[in-house]
Amino acid sequence: MRSFSSLFAMVALLAANTVGAAALTPSQLGLVVNDDEPNSVAIAELYRAAHRIPAANIAHVRIPNRPRKISAAAFEELKKEIDRQLPAEVRATLMVWTAPYAVECNSITSAYTNGFDAEQCVKTCGPGKESPFFDKAPAVQLSLPTNAGRISMLLPTDSVEQARALIARGTVRYMTPPPSTAYYLVTSEVARNSRAQFFPRNGKLSAKNLTVKQMKSDALDGAQDIIIYQTGMARVAKLDTLHFMPGALADHLTSTGGQLLEDYQMSSLRWLEAGATASYGTVTEPCNYWQKFPNPVLLLKNYISGATAIEAYWSSVAWPAQGVFIGDPLAAPYKQGD
Repeated sequence: MRSFSSLFAMVALLAANTVGAAALTPSQLGLVVNDDEPNSVAIAELYRAAHRIPAANIAHVRIPNRPRKISAAAFEELKKEIDRQLPAEVRATLMVWTAPYAVECNSITSAYTNGFDAEQCVKTCGPGKESPFFDKAPAVQLSLPTNAGRISMLLPTDSVEQARALIARGTVRYMTPPPSTAYYLVTSEVARNSRAQFFPRNGKLSAKNLTVKQMKSDALDGAQDIIIYQTGMARVAKLDTLHFMPGALADHLTSTGGQLLEDYQMSSLRWLEAGATASYGTVTEPCNYWQKFPNPVLLLKNYISGATAIEAYWSSVAWPAQGVFIGDPLAAPYKQGD
């Protein structure tokens, strides 16, 4: 893959891949509710009402005891039950729970979308398989045959109030974008800087009122205008000093950010708790292949063109088998119209 480090190259790609009304709509999103978890039921209803999801697009399953990981066999039955209930028109799914987030060594979102990859589990540090959604504009994603899978995301359910706030952030649309900044941090944890080669250079996209800022630092401190924050750290400090714009995306390249309910490294849930609207992390040791994490320019390019968070994130990860996508999939602050 060629380098996207030039801001001017990014702008050219942006101009050539405008999204607009081609982005995912609420009528194309399916909600999956765990009826064994009261918070899942309550938050799914909040989400349905906020985004006006059709009643026909809701699937009900039962997953007792919130296991963090399930077997491939159990997942196969779960997927059959979900797919049986969702209309053919549904092109993306939102699983309304925090756990399970893993299917053996795969994330549950990648297993659902691209199929369970048993080969990745033989060597989790080995290369992955390229996703059919990688480097695809949303209009192309939506036109792929249904056997390509439905892109998917998790909406965490540990707190109804936090979920309510996240959903509210995900409904914001900008008629005139306010000043905001996409931050890219090259850190002292050298092994976690593998995607820094793709960080866009400093500059300003005037049409979006957006500043792009690349920094050598281990953490942002006090930034109040974040629309994207991408870094490489096992734990990201000073999140409590920051303000994320509605719809902000944030993630850190580290081994186990997708182990949402564990604390060996910083869980990707911390981004949502700090005010981001969507994030990403790996559920098993991936090693530091940049292909297993969101590509900075592809993520930025599609998102500020009007893509939803789920489309922008799925378009940005080449080898997503181990990565779980979390947050509000329909967040699209730059989308014009309904």
